[in-house]
Amino acid sequence: MKIVVIGGGWAGCAAAIAAAKQGVDVTLLERTDSLLGTGLVGGIFRNNGRYTATEEMVAMGCGEMFDAMDACTTHTNMEFPGHKHASLYSIATIEPEVQRSLAAAGVDVRYQVRIAEVEMDGTRLRAVKTHENKGGIRFEADAFVETTGTSGVVTVCNKYGNACSMCVLRCHTFGTRVGVAARAGVTEISGRKGDQVGAMSGSCKLLKESLAPHIREELNRKGVVIVPIPGAGNGSDHKVSIKACQQYSQPEYTQSIVLLDTGHAKLMTPYFPQAELRRIPGFENARFEDPYSGGIGNSIRFVGMAPRDDALKVDGIDNLFCGGEKAGLLVGHTEAVVTGVLAGYNAARLTLGQALLVLPDSLAIGDAIRHVREQMQTEKGLGLKFTFSGSVYFERMKERGSYTTDIGAIRRRVEAAGLTDVFAARTELDARRVARAA
Repeated sequence: MKIVVIGGGWAGCAAAIAAAKQGVDVTLLERTDSLLGTGLVGGIFRNNGRYTATEEMVAMGCGEMFDAMDACTTHTNMEFPGHKHASLYSIATIEPEVQRSLAAAGVDVRYQVRIAEVEMDGTRLRAVKTHENKGGIRFEADAFVETTGTSGVVTVCNKYGNACSMCVLRCHTFGTRVGVAARAGVTEISGRKGDQVGAMSGSCKLLKESLAPHIREELNRKGVVIVPIPGAGNGSDHKVSIKACQQYSQPEYTQSIVLLDTGHAKLMTPYFPQAELRRIPGFENARFEDPYSGGIGNSIRFVGMAPRDDALKVDGIDNLFCGGEKAGLLVGHTEAVVTGVLAGYNAARLTLGQALLVLPDSLAIGDAIRHVREQMQTEKGLGLKFTFSGSVYFERMKERGSYTTDIGAIRRRVEAAGLTDVFAARTELDARRVARAA
């Protein structure tokens, strides 16, 4: 059995490993020359409800991506405005660690493969192909997982953002994102926020070396630095209001510079005019590392989501699954990983002739997948973003009693749902069954 995963971000890598653990052959196609996409400028995990979601996934037997993050951690159990017990991973070392995880799982990773065309057999996807003038390389499979994300189109950033900001997605070099579901005839969905179509990526990277020594020292030691912006008012800030991550719509992020240590200095606003930034004490020499034009804007996301069911199968296509932002208005790397795992696992189950898994809403992950699908069918829901780490969905977690940092309680919840180690490798499950029988 053969599965092809299109897109090598957090969701795609998680999907590939989850599928490979079920004993099928997996090829992962990545448009650029490196994995993780926006994960290369991310770095935050285990904060707020993401802790719960992470431990649910570990209890269900697919914690490889979180193991990679833990292996590259710069700070653990830290706090910054609105966020508790957070961990930060180093963006400088995370990608090779994920490469090793994929290699250990036996995933065949192909770089600089930009899928532009599809072959259909009725409502079944038969193959995906690169553009004819790029050699027309063809990849046939029994099932496919699309994790191409919802950003990375220069015309979209020009139309709905502040123009191309030369971000880590590097569209000019490797070509723009192409939606496989859209190529297969599926009508994709765009989110919005008021008059804003989509949403802007939520943070920039500053070179640590460009900051004042006392800021660098504090950032390296504590993992977070908060510097008040002279003259900042108490009102809203357009830079913050248009960002994808609604959990940062708090006064601290409009009245202060908030930096996190993820290798570079992660600036928690989508962009910041460079001249204004350099007027703040300690930032006189500040230089953007990503996006290079972080003084004017950032990438536009959540334009091009796929309609899907709660097994993460794309509506109208018999053998296409989706994960990450492609699966809806879920913001963050943890959210990408958990949806990627389910999409890859179900793609494998389809090829093996097994029933697809829908996670119950007794689990935070299952409830989030179902709730976001329902919300995306409403006008109000399309104007929201959902994340385990804050805003409307974290509030829902607390109201439902699903948010906890008690690992024992999380494992008991997973066990009660009959899902302990459900994503584990089949050989590993067989060994555990033998051990239990003995």
